[in-house]
Amino acid sequence: MFRAFRLTSKRKKLMLGVGVATLVGGGTILYHLLERSTNTLNAEGYFILPPHLPWVHNKFSRGLDKMSLRRGFQVYKEVCYACHSLEFVCFRNLVGVTHTEQEAKELAAEYMVDDLDDDGKAIERPCKLADEWPGPYKNDLEAAKKNNGSVPPDLSLIVFARKGGEDYIYSILTGYQDAPAGIELSPGQHFHPYFSGEKIAMAKALYNDIIEYEDGTPATTSQLSKDVVTFLRWCSELEHDERKLTGFKAVPVLGFLVVLTFWMSKKTWLGVKKRHVLYQKPTDSKPSDRRPSITSRK
Repeated sequence: MFRAFRLTSKRKKLMLGVGVATLVGGGTILYHLLERSTNTLNAEGYFILPPHLPWVHNKFSRGLDKMSLRRGFQVYKEVCYACHSLEFVCFRNLVGVTHTEQEAKELAAEYMVDDLDDDGKAIERPCKLADEWPGPYKNDLEAAKKNNGSVPPDLSLIVFARKGGEDYIYSILTGYQDAPAGIELSPGQHFHPYFSGEKIAMAKALYNDIIEYEDGTPATTSQLSKDVVTFLRWCSELEHDERKLTGFKAVPVLGFLVVLTFWMSKKTWLGVKKRHVLYQKPTDSKPSDRRPSITSRK
């Protein structure tokens, strides 16, 4: 099969390459179009796709805004923590990101966690840096009972768990509207065009000046939503900045290795690839003197 391909004319190879490229490109475009069309459909009709927003930390060379992370943590603590947990975030993860070590220790001491003493008896003790962030409810039954039968989702990985990421979470926080005519809502439901089914159990949580920022930033609804979404983006990938920094360190090394590999390949195989064998006619009739001579192309 490969031998037959090598013997194929250049024109046929070019036509084959163009055909494969067209097939792959057309399939990719069709996949994205179908994915977009299915995302707009749900069991009860249509919902609006969240608009794409220019998040700075999504750029290749930019990290997360540390001041926005600090404000976003404040929004989570004072507003979101009433219902939502951060199961996969520990107090130690805040050190060097939103808090100093001493601030993180003081923050952890404000919360109590169940533990066992030296005798194996159940006790409650203040949290330490190594402890995970305690949830607002003891179990899912208590959470469902206090939220009209719905268990509020954990926010540790919510940005990656929802299609649209930061754009979707931001749209959920800021997109509440009055229900239009013809849409009936059950008690405890709210109309939301960006939510699948357009009916959501969570009430609007963020309003202008609902909290007062420590750094004096105006606490508008959009600012509150932007900051808490940035904080939740960090919770979903705690190593975000370290990953990008490692990539910047690795790119020059990998580039040098590519150049070195190319140079070594040329140095090793250049003489071999340009070498060809020529047979010279014998000067006499002795067959033993017929030896090939090896020359290089110029």
